[in-house]
Amino acid sequence: MPTVAKSKSGASKARKTSSKGTPPPPDPFDLLCAELRAIAVLESVQRTLSWDQETLMPAGGSALRADQLQALSGMLHERRTSRKFGDLLRASEEAHASSDDELVRADLRELRRDYDKARTLPKALVQEITRTQSLGIEAWKHARQGSNFKAFLPWLQKTVDLSLEKARCYGVPKGGEPYDPLLDDFEPGMTAAQTREVFTPLRARLVPLIDRVRRSGARVDDAWLRAPTTPGAQREFCRRVCERVGFDFTRGRFDDSTHPFCEGIGPGDTRLTNRHREDGWSEALMTALHESGHGVYEQGLPKDKHFGRPIAESISLGIHESQSRMVENFVGRSRPFWQWAFPVAREVFGDALRGATPDAVWRAMNAVTPGLIRVESDEVTYNLHIMLRFDLECAMLNGDLRCRDVPGVWNERMKRDLGVEVPDDRRGCLQDIHWSMGILGYFPTYTFGNLYAAQFWEQIGRDIKDRDALMSKGEFAPILEWLRKKIHRTGKRWRAAELCRRITRKPLGADPLMRHLEAKVDAVYGG
Repeated sequence: MPTVAKSKSGASKARKTSSKGTPPPPDPFDLLCAELRAIAVLESVQRTLSWDQETLMPAGGSALRADQLQALSGMLHERRTSRKFGDLLRASEEAHASSDDELVRADLRELRRDYDKARTLPKALVQEITRTQSLGIEAWKHARQGSNFKAFLPWLQKTVDLSLEKARCYGVPKGGEPYDPLLDDFEPGMTAAQTREVFTPLRARLVPLIDRVRRSGARVDDAWLRAPTTPGAQREFCRRVCERVGFDFTRGRFDDSTHPFCEGIGPGDTRLTNRHREDGWSEALMTALHESGHGVYEQGLPKDKHFGRPIAESISLGIHESQSRMVENFVGRSRPFWQWAFPVAREVFGDALRGATPDAVWRAMNAVTPGLIRVESDEVTYNLHIMLRFDLECAMLNGDLRCRDVPGVWNERMKRDLGVEVPDDRRGCLQDIHWSMGILGYFPTYTFGNLYAAQFWEQIGRDIKDRDALMSKGEFAPILEWLRKKIHRTGKRWRAAELCRRITRKPLGADPLMRHLEAKVDAVYGG
């Protein structure tokens, strides 16, 4: 009779042994996992080079770095779309068609999706996109510094053109638009139309809430947030806070960059970056908390056991963003957090916070102040920044907006939506790095992240009854363990919508986020 054995992947399989004891042929899924790990190692090299470009690389190395990344992208695309890979995937699907191993089924589901999409892209297009990203980042840095949109315009136009070509290769669904296949790269299954269905009612509730703050006439003193502090002191405070909320510095590090980001290099190596200015320590703190939320998620994925497999990867950027926004806003802007963090801030910053109180800093952190910069915006106005970028991206891809007209439309929308005048391109349409990286379809995931974070946070409150009391004492381990168990360790076992239903027993909706924002406004500005 057949004996049941465990393959290296952990999948159960039936195999027969001959009378001579001849070993059975290897499980094709084991061979596929070996290939996946080899590809993941190459990807980690690519990520390391990208991190280096943003942190340490001299400006003169940009041309060579573009060549390096272009070469790597071509190698990776060939391996991901090779006949060998396709044969291994097909054989694994056949061998495990009736597998009861949920992780293997999830792997094969995601690998089939990614393989079929990647096969539609010519190698030359993948390499050109990568080269444009590398050179575009350097062009954006100089254009942003000089507030010169015209200098960046050719790169934006090229990004739009390449994105359209990529969308055509993927295939625009019937009745859909070019944005759909691009968004699907970051938030699988989501479309532009579905995004509008989420954004439209959310906007309808946010605008009156912002108006309510204006009409209240109340003013929150946020001067404490601009107390002069040195970059060194800011780094020390950020490190202490991020370590306390769960980021493991033995498996990660913090560096400086023009645009802060998190890069999950691989097992045991997660890199975060930040930026500092002497007249505003709060920006550095909120950015550090945000990126550490991403970093804690990366460190919690099961990479040590399953590096290269989809089950060791994040579900979607919306879920990834839920982790960063949760740490930044639901933890870092909460009253209990500041009961613990304020004494630490006083110790590090010294006289800069003389006369301040935990409550004063908490109120300052939650002031609703419509402003120019997305990453510095408050919780209430933040999503209007995202909706602006989503609308512009769709318009550019649909041919309804010429790239050269972006600054004018941007400035007009900022005035209409947030009541602010844009003084220059640096604080306007050049503020974000995403377009220089060739990324269109990414921005909506920030708002998806806010929505998921709010829904998860309510569930955490139900599951951890003393959550706020623990935070007030600087005890974040129970929250981290909840996230590890419910989200981080699951990898890509389920898609984002299914994960949300499993955790909260409800589909994604705007009510939890609006309850959170309305309660915050009531507490800070009065009901």
